[in-house]
Amino acid sequence: MSLTIRQVTVAGILGGLTLVLGVSGIGFIPVPTPAGAMTFAHLPAVLAGITGGPIVGVLVGLIFGLTTFKFLPDLRVVIPARVLIGPAAYLVYAAIRRAAGGRGIGLAAPVAAVVGSLVNTVGTLSLAVAFGYIPLAGRAGALGIALFQGGPEALASAIVLTPIVYAVSRISRRA
Repeated sequence: MSLTIRQVTVAGILGGLTLVLGVSGIGFIPVPTPAGAMTFAHLPAVLAGITGGPIVGVLVGLIFGLTTFKFLPDLRVVIPARVLIGPAAYLVYAAIRRAAGGRGIGLAAPVAAVVGSLVNTVGTLSLAVAFGYIPLAGRAGALGIALFQGGPEALASAIVLTPIVYAVSRISRRA
């Protein structure tokens, strides 16, 4: 596996942003739900997958997963879904762009952002249920967290990341 200078740069910048969001707490907005915080620290992992490819997405997702270890110190729960955020976003983005003949950023970017965000939510909550940290249903269950927190996070991901992906795409074409 060899990364281009561009990929290393994207991984470094978005990995650094992930660290700032995770360590400072800015990427986790406190809310009165069982999860305790809305997660926006996953956005660089989504963006890394879309703009840098699946390997860059894995690297930034790993950094994100490690920053969440303070909330739940079980690597079996906090790492697996996080390393899949970027590759999932990349695959969706690339497939839509390919189907649209290289165009279609306006559809590919928001759909990929939503998918990346949902991979984080569904994957992490599924593992938390599987390892007995939270119940599946009920007032503090995974289904409630996914609906009331995961849905808004996915929508916010599309709203925030779509213009960024569009801008990066325009700049990349000029370079």
